[in-house]
Amino acid sequence: MVPLSMFVGFDGGPKNCKKRLLQEKSLTSRPVSASASLSLLFSLEVPSPDDPLNRPMTHPPKHLRLDCVTISFSVGDSLQLGKMNRYWPWLHTGGTYRRAPKTSVRDWTKEKMAACGVAGVVSQGNSSELKCDTSAKCHGLPNGTHKGTSKRWKTVEMNGHAKVVTNGQIGHEFAGQRKQHDSTSAKESYEEVPLFVACLTYLGFYLLMVLGYFNQLFFTPKVAKERNREGYPSLYDNFERFYFRYVYRRVRDCWNRPICSVPGAEVVLKDRITKDYGWTFEFTGTQTKCLNLGSYNYLGFAEEKGPCADAVETTIRKYGLSSCSPRLELGNNPLHIELEALTAEFLGVDDAIVFGMGFATNSLNLPTLLSPGCLCVSDEKNHASIILGLRLSGAKTVVFKHNNMRDLERVLERNVINGQPGSGEPWKKILIVVEGIFSMEGSIVKLPEIIALKKKYKAYLYLDEAHSIGASGPHGRGVVDYFGIDPHEVDILMGTFTKSFGSAGGYIAGDKRLINFLRSQSHAHCYASSMAPPVAQQIITSMKIIMGKDGTNEGRRRIEQLARNTRYFRRRLAQIGVITFGHEDSPVVPMLVYLFSKLGAVVRTLTTKNVAVVGVGFPATPLMEGRIRFCLSAAHTKEQLDYALAQIDEISDTMGLKYSRKPRDPNPIIY
Repeated sequence: MVPLSMFVGFDGGPKNCKKRLLQEKSLTSRPVSASASLSLLFSLEVPSPDDPLNRPMTHPPKHLRLDCVTISFSVGDSLQLGKMNRYWPWLHTGGTYRRAPKTSVRDWTKEKMAACGVAGVVSQGNSSELKCDTSAKCHGLPNGTHKGTSKRWKTVEMNGHAKVVTNGQIGHEFAGQRKQHDSTSAKESYEEVPLFVACLTYLGFYLLMVLGYFNQLFFTPKVAKERNREGYPSLYDNFERFYFRYVYRRVRDCWNRPICSVPGAEVVLKDRITKDYGWTFEFTGTQTKCLNLGSYNYLGFAEEKGPCADAVETTIRKYGLSSCSPRLELGNNPLHIELEALTAEFLGVDDAIVFGMGFATNSLNLPTLLSPGCLCVSDEKNHASIILGLRLSGAKTVVFKHNNMRDLERVLERNVINGQPGSGEPWKKILIVVEGIFSMEGSIVKLPEIIALKKKYKAYLYLDEAHSIGASGPHGRGVVDYFGIDPHEVDILMGTFTKSFGSAGGYIAGDKRLINFLRSQSHAHCYASSMAPPVAQQIITSMKIIMGKDGTNEGRRRIEQLARNTRYFRRRLAQIGVITFGHEDSPVVPMLVYLFSKLGAVVRTLTTKNVAVVGVGFPATPLMEGRIRFCLSAAHTKEQLDYALAQIDEISDTMGLKYSRKPRDPNPIIY
């Protein structure tokens, strides 16, 4: 038998409470101590996991009104929380329960009580005499944690980020308590926007909106009017139509710029002009060669010559340009089979399946894995393809704060306790969806902590490595490789071939059962046209180079070159004084410019200086966080980066972009 200690607050006095305890035949008569705060510490016997009778206690004591319950175990080895539910199904270890007076056990509702003043903690061979203070001063404490708890109990560090207690509640940081560090925060950079910049950003945006409304009212050109639409309802939302015509149009020349070369370290832009303020464009017949800091060519495999280009040319002559059929019909090609086997070997998992489009890999496979009755916990900065896939699935989606492990655990705990909306039934499955490197933030997922939480709450993990595969880790195998984690710890590995491999398409990798299920159920596999043979060959050749199967160390050299370029470029930007977001090892480098007007001005000015960059603003980012997103490549040389940094330094002085208040390193940055 396992002794179980419980702290229970009653609505009666100490004598009445003791009398009720002795009346309950499930409880053993033991010395009971009561405090002035009307709390009792009592013990009862619950079946041990090794008990041959295996007698579960399926009902709570009938005569007790439990205002709050928290649990601690006093055993030689810590008892697993999952076993608690096995023997006491009515008691959820992730929270506390309340029932009104004179109601049956079945009427208990799963409400988490902030009124409870004690948090249970697992300890080994150590018991506590802590009492629950049910006075008014206790009710104001969130999570029901006493300030004295941190001094008298040692909390268990479950995930290396948040101090958690074993009933799922997150401990508070008290004065003098050492701040916890996680797996990525020490290398991340995030600065708050200065107040005057925030005011100017809002003012400028609203002024732009007001001018747009006046423009629409008095100066609507003929090109903005649709023809032959009498009697038709509007095809577009009114605000979307207005935003596109009178806000986005003013900076439209900074996007959708046509190129006429390979997007390598340098790219050739096809010049165009507008004579009607962005309504239409005309090509001038000239071209501009620019340093390319906008393409996702992380390892530099987007080349017009070399082993990849030679292999692709041979494949086109043999297999043509397209299969013109889905994989399940006549679109299956030997190259697809080879690529899937090579991808599984590269990632260190059982099997993999590839798709012709990276966006569809998320948007069409998430609905295959999820359905109504499932819970998906998604990072707020996840890509649009993930958001679309979750909407199509019909599953309940709950968003947690970006890369915030405390908020992720809060969301998991609350939804596990409450169950499905309305019915309270358990979820069919819980899926945590995150990205390896977030494409707009440049941050790296806190994978070790998320894996710890997924195990704790028995959830599945879906990891999108679109921007991290090939670009992170000593072997280029993504954030799993970066943190040195066994790839089998991640249930579903997803990635794309459009970045580091210089090609197109995506993959999902994992165990055999998962991949076999997707081969028969995935819409992207069953109905979409299969990956084009030259696209597959480009991936195969570049992946073999990364793995060293070509007999050279070219793959390792490119991985190391990308890491060197990333650290050098980020440190130089910090020295210049601009604000950047993200992790120091992330090749995605957002530089904050904030103001909508400056966003277009930076893109246009850098283009005149032969530097091609990408600007990102609202609605792709929050209104206050307009940015220039640099994407670094192993193909970039130090001289090219120095030239770009010199131009950025110059325009930062001219346009007032040096918002950073961090101390600057006066010493030269070593490449």
